[in-house]
Amino acid sequence: MKKGDWKQWGIVLWMVLGVYGCATQGDVRILDKDIQRLDSQLGQVQKEKESIKKEMEAIRAELAAFKKETEINLSSLQAENQKTRADLLLRLETLQSDTRTLSTGVEEYKEFLKTPSREISRVKEDVEVRLRILEERGKTFEERHKSFEERNQSYEERFKGGENRLKDLDAKLTSKLTDLEKSVPAKEPPAEPKAPSTTAGNVYKDAYEAFQKGDLDGARRKFEAFLKQYPNMELSDNAQFWIGETYYLKKDFEKAILEYEKAIVKYPEGDKVSSALLKQGLAFLELGDKTNARNLLKRVTDRYPQTEQAEIAKKKLETIK
Repeated sequence: MKKGDWKQWGIVLWMVLGVYGCATQGDVRILDKDIQRLDSQLGQVQKEKESIKKEMEAIRAELAAFKKETEINLSSLQAENQKTRADLLLRLETLQSDTRTLSTGVEEYKEFLKTPSREISRVKEDVEVRLRILEERGKTFEERHKSFEERNQSYEERFKGGENRLKDLDAKLTSKLTDLEKSVPAKEPPAEPKAPSTTAGNVYKDAYEAFQKGDLDGARRKFEAFLKQYPNMELSDNAQFWIGETYYLKKDFEKAILEYEKAIVKYPEGDKVSSALLKQGLAFLELGDKTNARNLLKRVTDRYPQTEQAEIAKKKLETIK
């Protein structure tokens, strides 16, 4: 090939390379824009996933807390049911004993039909008195049994509500998982929960001051709110005990017994157990149930012999005949 031909081919090659170089730079710029756009989309998807992940963790925590609360409530309900059933059985035995006594009285009445009229009248009056006593005890037993059934139905409804809430939480968790798989548009991240405006000590102090002022209903509501917010703190057993005290001072002894029982069952290592047992015994004594009162007071003296509560229980036991 001639030298001039080499020059011509060089010029053509130079022009082709120049055109190719220009086209490649334009493609690179377009490719850079596409990459930037994809990076932006990928970052947005990542943010959406992180937000949904946080919501899922919050739901799991709420679900675990509710399950724990449900287990505690179920345990408390079972303990209360057992105690109430035992009390009903005791009262039923008493009723049966009274019935046997009445039957014996009727038989005696039949035997004395041949005695003088004055003796017959005396026996008749005695039988009528026994009948009235038996009828009154029967009414009391029926009322307490009805109250127990109503309270048991209320707890069953609350437990069913808890089961429904668990189902709702499970459905919500499943929905969030589905949303994550489909990469739905991100929602606003949940707001951080605000810190409580007062400390646990201040909440408890406010409730106790209301109790000292004689505002029993207000104090009870505040102690219940404290337990709802701080169920397992150092002052929780005290708060539960004072709830029982508000009912005791209002002479609602049956509710007081149940609230004292919660203090014993939920906080067996608390420093209010001996006091709760003592007040349960005194409440049963106020209800005229000397058997349960004697058993509870005896338990205080046996388990806590060196305490002030044991001294009070010992003195009360001496007065029960």
